[in-house]
Amino acid sequence: MRAAPVTLAGITFSDELGGVVLRGGSGRGTPSDPFVLYEDITDDGPAILVVRGLADRIGGPLQGPGQMGFSLRKIVTNRTARVWYSFELELREDLARPSTYEDGLSFGQATAASRHFTADRFRTVQMEDEPLDAVVFTDGAVRPGETVTVSLSLTDYTPVNLFYLLQRRESPSAGLGSTPSGG
Repeated sequence: MRAAPVTLAGITFSDELGGVVLRGGSGRGTPSDPFVLYEDITDDGPAILVVRGLADRIGGPLQGPGQMGFSLRKIVTNRTARVWYSFELELREDLARPSTYEDGLSFGQATAASRHFTADRFRTVQMEDEPLDAVVFTDGAVRPGETVTVSLSLTDYTPVNLFYLLQRRESPSAGLGSTPSGG
């Protein structure tokens, strides 16, 4: 099921690629009034948000020398049948390949003040800037039906009007004994 896109302060978030259903949003995208997205993740594959409009914004809330961006809080409900033991967010300008340093898109990489990332159900956060742009929350769990709230910032020094936010969750696989790995 797809929901209608959510447009906040000129930025449009869409669940058109699946795995996630947007339930609504609010805010201006500033550190004191972040965009807040309410989402249900509905299957075990990547949940992909499509984000449009950043390059068209004038005077963005995290605008600095040569950059645009916004603060984001995501309130995500686990509508899958599995427990999530990690929650990973990855930015991409091209859905087929990871974001590179040259594309300028990141989780606030060049501004230390905007790199305060939190999650209410995970105790550890790891930021990965190269070879891809990702934030990984671990050391916790989100059971089916439970909700996790994560807060972060996104910036782009060469803003484009379309990029993607991939959301992945890890669940351990149980196995009996060991099996040889196949090539």
